Amino acid sequence: MPSFKTYPLVSITYEEALRKQHKLVDLMTRHFAGDELLSRGDLGVVPGLNQPRYTRKVEELLADYFGAEAAMLVRGSGTGAIRLALHAYLKAGDRLLVHKAPIYPTTKVSIEMLGIKTVEIDYNDLANENTIENVDAILVQITRQRPDDSYSLKAVLDYFKTQYPGVPIITDDNYAVMKIPKIGVESGSDLSCFSTFKLLGPEGIGCIVGDAKAIARLREENYSGGSQVQGHEAIDVLRGMTYAPVALANQALVVEELVKRLNSGEVPGIADAYIANAQSKVLLVEFDKPVAQKVLKYTNALGAAPNPVGAESKYEIVPMFYRVSGTFKEYDPKLLQTTIRINPYRCGAETIIRILRESLAKAVS
Repeated sequence: MPSFKTYPLVSITYEEALRKQHKLVDLMTRHFAGDELLSRGDLGVVPGLNQPRYTRKVEELLADYFGAEAAMLVRGSGTGAIRLALHAYLKAGDRLLVHKAPIYPTTKVSIEMLGIKTVEIDYNDLANENTIENVDAILVQITRQRPDDSYSLKAVLDYFKTQYPGVPIITDDNYAVMKIPKIGVESGSDLSCFSTFKLLGPEGIGCIVGDAKAIARLREENYSGGSQVQGHEAIDVLRGMTYAPVALANQALVVEELVKRLNSGEVPGIADAYIANAQSKVLLVEFDKPVAQKVLKYTNALGAAPNPVGAESKYEIVPMFYRVSGTFKEYDPKLLQTTIRINPYRCGAETIIRILRESLAKAVS
């Protein structure tokens, strides 16, 4: 049996992913002329917009796509998006309600640098939690912070909207966009935040979707030409998002196939294999001996990526064999010795099994 039971998010099917792609492309035809999408966009702070026209057009399209009031592309990837969203609602000394779990490291830095105080409740057991007074905002990470996280996004958001009426809710949608049926803002949060780099887009660009008033305040502060997302970057966001849902659905299918094959004993030396959102939806492989670090010494030479770039970026094609995530490691440090995470990216199950079999044989020889 595995060290813990996991509750991964339910991935959309291949057919649902294709529908997301078709919806996005349909909106492109509604927001752009055909020749505009064959260009690289414009540059600079256009009078009246204080940003490139193409960037604004992409933002309007993304707001339309997610059924939101507004959208804004920002620098700093998902981290920058979350940091600005926190800043939109909170000031130093304000109280942010968070899940009783290790906070994602870069989000923790943002909370500390903004001088925000945190209060915790267990999102997995809201029925037994008391309402906390004087909460100024709420943060919900859609993917899992603890291996045993089981909460439903919609149930958590519905609870908070009832128990904390009027308190703004920010969702960290990284590793969830284009993978699940609805993201935070589509399920009731005020702002959704995610990295477009994790959706096959350009480096360093994040997206905030939702509350028009909050986004308008951020636009007023984001007046510097050097901080603007340029037109060609915005177009690249759309290009990446076009192909992301189908690629990610295929990736999820490979993970599911691997769990079945590895748990049938196809590769000796593996105690268990299971799926977890850590933070991306990955395969966790638990060995029957504490050889995880030894196995990882050999996987690079066998063709596996030894570390993430953007964890599902456009550069990540060969599978990644890596240690467990930082939040999982904080939850249980022993996982570093017994367990590795594998993200197939664009490869098939046979490649993973070959690398696992060969690296494990070397590690125990």
